[in-house]
Amino acid sequence: MSPPRHTETPLPMREGVSPSCVVLPAHHAAPLLDRLATHLPVVGRDEWLARMLAGDVVDAQGQAARPEQVVKGSVRLFYYRHLPNEPELPFEHQVLYQDEHLLVADKPHFMPVTPTGRYVQQSLLVRLKRQLGLPDLSPLHRIDRDTAGLVLFSVQPRTRGAYQALFRERSMAKTYDAVAPWNADIPFPREHRSRMEESPQFFRMQEVSGEPNSHTHMAVQAVQGPWALYRLEPISGKRHQLRVHMAALGLPLRNDPFYPEVNDPPEGDYSRPLQLLARSLRFTDPLTGQEHHFESRLRLQWPVTAALPESAAA
Repeated sequence: MSPPRHTETPLPMREGVSPSCVVLPAHHAAPLLDRLATHLPVVGRDEWLARMLAGDVVDAQGQAARPEQVVKGSVRLFYYRHLPNEPELPFEHQVLYQDEHLLVADKPHFMPVTPTGRYVQQSLLVRLKRQLGLPDLSPLHRIDRDTAGLVLFSVQPRTRGAYQALFRERSMAKTYDAVAPWNADIPFPREHRSRMEESPQFFRMQEVSGEPNSHTHMAVQAVQGPWALYRLEPISGKRHQLRVHMAALGLPLRNDPFYPEVNDPPEGDYSRPLQLLARSLRFTDPLTGQEHHFESRLRLQWPVTAALPESAAA
């Protein structure tokens, strides 16, 4: 299930949320309510019924889907995703740049880029859509909810492919700052290459034997006692790549809730932000030839101050 392209959507953006789409496969005769409740049980039958009665579930022609309606063939339905008890994130994003094609935002820690889990309205994408009235806004890449820093967005579908190609062809130079332990026995700068795959815990990645599919350039910027400030440049773009690569060296990022062990804080505890920052983006604009260089205005807690708790934040 994924949001359809804007040109295929019979519903407008609502409060920054573009409609989602679900395709129900061909089925024996059964009411649409039953089919939806079976296909997407996470929403709940009562909730589907309430949305349908409110006219918030429509077909590809924009006609309201009726709970008792029977459709044997496959059917494409559109609906708004919302959460009744979404927690409020007490952090603000910043828009650093905007033109007719691109938008660059600075994302705080703990904020997801796109709707996920318990967050829809509090995701960066929905916040920006609501703030700026841009229904076609779409992230060109993602950073973890735990990571702070720069996120690049496409403003319009017509030119989106040209900017997506920058990431696909590795023509986008990305740098990250990170705070992690210091070990004088590990030489820097260094190139870290490994094969990464999803671990049995689906939300984590792991290094395995085999042909490398991930690559990070690593350098040390400063050392303070047992800690160091690192500059990390991902050449590839695997999920959690920087976190996994540093943990594999025995240098897990400060306050990392997933690596090397899962130590996820309870919901609403913002006292230990991951010390990882998407610091800069540099690329040549494929449409104008202009050289772009964007720098995050956020900073990690460096140097590490002994008087501050382990939770020192950006």
